[in-house]
Amino acid sequence: MRETGCCSFFTFELTVTGGGVTLAISVPDSRAEVLDALAAR
Repeated sequence: MRETGCCSFFTFELTVTGGGVTLAISVPDSRAEVLDALAAR
């Protein structure tokens, strides 16, 4: 993913279940503002 090249502090978890796909994105507490900005988009 491109994001890991610029922002190696991201952790991505992809879960596939019967008919659905979920992408969970997490960051260390010290980078919470970056994740908040991403979620606000």
